Amino acid sequence: MMHYRRLGRTGLKVSEISLGAWITFGSQLDEQASITLLRAAYDQGINFFDNADMYADGMAEQVMGKAIAGLPRQALVISSKLFFPTFPGPNGKGLSRKHIFDSIHATLRRLDTEYVDLYFCHRYDPDSPLEEVVRAMSDLVSQGKVMYWGTSRWSASQVTAAIAVARQINAVSPVMEQCRYNMLDRRSVEVDLTFAVKEFGLGLTTFSPLAYGLLSGKYNNGIPAGSRASFPEMAWVKDRLSDTEIARVRALGEVAAEIGLTPAQLAIAWILRRKEVSSVITGASRIEQLDENLQASEAVKHLTDEVLERIEKVLDNHPDEE
Repeated sequence: MMHYRRLGRTGLKVSEISLGAWITFGSQLDEQASITLLRAAYDQGINFFDNADMYADGMAEQVMGKAIAGLPRQALVISSKLFFPTFPGPNGKGLSRKHIFDSIHATLRRLDTEYVDLYFCHRYDPDSPLEEVVRAMSDLVSQGKVMYWGTSRWSASQVTAAIAVARQINAVSPVMEQCRYNMLDRRSVEVDLTFAVKEFGLGLTTFSPLAYGLLSGKYNNGIPAGSRASFPEMAWVKDRLSDTEIARVRALGEVAAEIGLTPAQLAIAWILRRKEVSSVITGASRIEQLDENLQASEAVKHLTDEVLERIEKVLDNHPDEE
């Protein structure tokens, strides 16, 4: 059974497990396989589908647009992101007002929808004045092209500054941050963003719950053909495959097996235990992976204090709060 959480302090409810388009839609999966996967996710209660204009050079949005065709738009929470180069010329990237407006119009055409529910500034842009960024995103909300706007991979100080600017100029504030969070990358949620979450009610949509597949155990005995680490453009994933990390993952697999979970379910459930996380963005290339991930919603109940203590001993990486 799918559970839904409020996006921070907003009234919007998102499925606590969501489906992301990165790598798979328009790239790893063909169009029909992507459509089948999204429809299966929707049928099992997922209402939040994450995307970005630079995923597969825009093809991910086009494929998602075809996948959601015929589904009740009001039942869906569709997101996209902008920042990276998507148009030629010096204004084809960043967070200038021009690029923001050019990008949302292109995204809406590809998705074949009148609005996106969530729109993220994919990175902080030091070349664009923060007031310009805030005004442009606020205007998109006022025009009904975007329901809520937020940030992705921004520092807490950058998010806080944007909120301060929005209040100063009476504009719509960012209400969510999309950050990487998993058992091996903990600091963003557990330390860096803690103040912003508590003070401003920021909603967190987290990605990479399996640390690019590492926490699933798929790399315990090498790099399988077709895995992300086997892609030339993702060779950097190999850098994560140290003996220390593999040993941790194997030990976590033993913990998972003892409580009747797969390593992936344990990793996702471990994130879901934190109530400040609104949704965990998962990836899948097969229906079987989707089904496995979705069972993590019910797996949280297995994370007793004793199990969590065992996990902490295995990880031995609690972030420094100083």
